[in-house]
Amino acid sequence: MGHRKHSQPRRGSLAYLPRSRAKSMEARIRTWPDLKADEPKLQGHAGFKAACMRIASIDDREKTPNFGKQLVSLGTVVVTPPMTIIGIRGYSKDRYGLDSIYDVYAKDLPKELSRLFKTKHDEKSVEKAEKTLGRTEELYAVACVLPGRAGLEQKKPFVFEIAVKGGDTQKQFAFLKELLGKEVKIDQVFQKGAEVDVAAITKGKGFEGPIARWGVKKKQHKSRKSVRALGTLGPISPATIMYTVPRAGQRGFHQRTQYNNRIMIMGTSESEEYKINRSGGFKHFGIVKGDYIILRGSIPGTYSRMVKLRAPTRPKISKITQPKILEIMI
Repeated sequence: MGHRKHSQPRRGSLAYLPRSRAKSMEARIRTWPDLKADEPKLQGHAGFKAACMRIASIDDREKTPNFGKQLVSLGTVVVTPPMTIIGIRGYSKDRYGLDSIYDVYAKDLPKELSRLFKTKHDEKSVEKAEKTLGRTEELYAVACVLPGRAGLEQKKPFVFEIAVKGGDTQKQFAFLKELLGKEVKIDQVFQKGAEVDVAAITKGKGFEGPIARWGVKKKQHKSRKSVRALGTLGPISPATIMYTVPRAGQRGFHQRTQYNNRIMIMGTSESEEYKINRSGGFKHFGIVKGDYIILRGSIPGTYSRMVKLRAPTRPKISKITQPKILEIMI
């Protein structure tokens, strides 16, 4: 039997069980915030994590000890190439949930989409969709992001749905109809100083034991057979191992959502205001090309991995203010 002098319980919330590998490299967003506005608006965008750097700014958070003082914080660069709206999907609602009732696709689609699926443009599909707007509960934009536009080698595009909120169903459909087949940039969805939620797949750590995975205490060095193992797996009766017992297994490569990351900088690589590219490019990514944003703090995932940006579901700030940036330390 294992023995230890001082107990140390498991670290880590059981709400995240099972800690298994994510099914896909692309995070799924299941909840979208409601927008109380007359005009419809897209509620999300996507990008690729590029690098980390330090940002010197003036702290504009009121009622804090550092209010009005210089503050150096971590910033994460996310390359946000324009996404193409390739379709419209409508959902109806019954007692079992949401059911898709129609799909409308654009006429001219990116050629890279043939690596995923084949879509056929039907001119009558728009008329059919307009006739069913009476029983349409929610509308989503089917967006496509090409990794090659961010400087990555991957040719297979990412296709996902983005919710449209604000106004009624008629306005939302007219809004999406205007965007169909066009590109949407990051500044058309979010603005500088706003907060966003980031959903991504975390870094994978592989198979690890209970010490690293759950943070339990090691046994004393003279323990029998093992030091980095649990002292006991449970009582003799019932003769089962409870799910609450910390065990070895997969660590990392989980889907996680991080809330309220503020957009500190929003610009393009051609702009002269902020020069973020270092000589030789960033490690594990390269040169940042095109549009990008810098989020305050760290976000889940490794470099070059896709992250999804969503309008905040738990907003902390009611008024969006422009951050005062002093310096970027690459």
